[in-house]
Amino acid sequence: MKTILALNNISKLAEEKLKADYTFTMQSDAPDAIIVRSFNMHDYALPETVLAVSRAGAGTNNIPVAEYAKRGVVVFNTPGANANAVKELVIAALLMSGRKIVDGIEWVKTLKGREDLSKAVESGKKAFVGREISDKTLGIIGLGAIGILVANAAIDLGMNVVGYDPYLSTANALRLNPAVKIAPSTDDLLAASDFVTIHVPYNESTKYTINSGNIGKIKKGGALINLARGELVENAAVLSALADGSLSRYVTDFPADELIGTDGVIVMPHLGASTPEAEDNCAVMAAAELKDFLEDGNIRNSVNFPACSAPRAGSSRITVIHKNEKSVISAISDIIGKANLNIENFVSRSRGDFAYAIVDTTEEMDAKVTDAIEKLDSVIRVRVL
Repeated sequence: MKTILALNNISKLAEEKLKADYTFTMQSDAPDAIIVRSFNMHDYALPETVLAVSRAGAGTNNIPVAEYAKRGVVVFNTPGANANAVKELVIAALLMSGRKIVDGIEWVKTLKGREDLSKAVESGKKAFVGREISDKTLGIIGLGAIGILVANAAIDLGMNVVGYDPYLSTANALRLNPAVKIAPSTDDLLAASDFVTIHVPYNESTKYTINSGNIGKIKKGGALINLARGELVENAAVLSALADGSLSRYVTDFPADELIGTDGVIVMPHLGASTPEAEDNCAVMAAAELKDFLEDGNIRNSVNFPACSAPRAGSSRITVIHKNEKSVISAISDIIGKANLNIENFVSRSRGDFAYAIVDTTEEMDAKVTDAIEKLDSVIRVRVL
């Protein structure tokens, strides 16, 4: 019986996915794995028993990913599970940034009790004239799961779409509507766009993707949408662009004090994935990743270790997390060979400073073999499954 600790309220569908072989709880001193949403794990005393952490969502800023890698703890996320929810909010943001919907709604609230309500509405509505999105150009920075859905939906709404993603995979490219054009750079995308939306993960290389140096390249009077991460956009650059009229609207899902109440800014309370459907999808995917890893050692959608999986073969399976250094694979093979065990399947993958191996042997593997592998200098964690 394995124990999964939930550090946030998680959809009941996660527990149903795990079924009877697991204890799903919100309190445990020695869990096998953790499932989390927004809980800040940077100050959390991680139990030594934890083998993996799965984030029911895409971003992992609340998890010390690099530190956990050094400890041999695999961190998963759930890319694409909340993509439809975010896509729908992006479409809403597009409409709000083109039409002065929010401003108009707030103004109407001031008319309550007016005897000349109809007249006031007709005379006042001219202050909220907006523009349609049809035939306008939408620039999408990042063509992952969310960016692709946004691109295809925008094409269906009659927009011209240009995207930029230096890491665009063949599989993702094939999912794009053929009408989507690919820009050679961020600057080229901005210059072509009436509306810009950003959908990239946040890290040191993507911080302030939109900044004072490039925000002025967006078509004059354009609109910017950021439902990905607040730090992807430099707020000071946005405020300056709004003040000089080069930007007409900024819609973001990440409140910051300097943005709240500012003309031209619509701030939402991080609603991107706040739908029961998205929460269910993320929970089910997170649970499935943990189940596959705990039972068969397969790694899918990890943010700190390579993707590595294989169907079961033979009688015994071990998995090895190790530093990505020379001779480790040969040393593992040598230990297994000297024990007169036949290797049925050996899969190894590396990612940055770390690597992962799955080894299936025809015969059962005894403790002497795993002990010898654990003693290798580069090995961080060994599991027998």
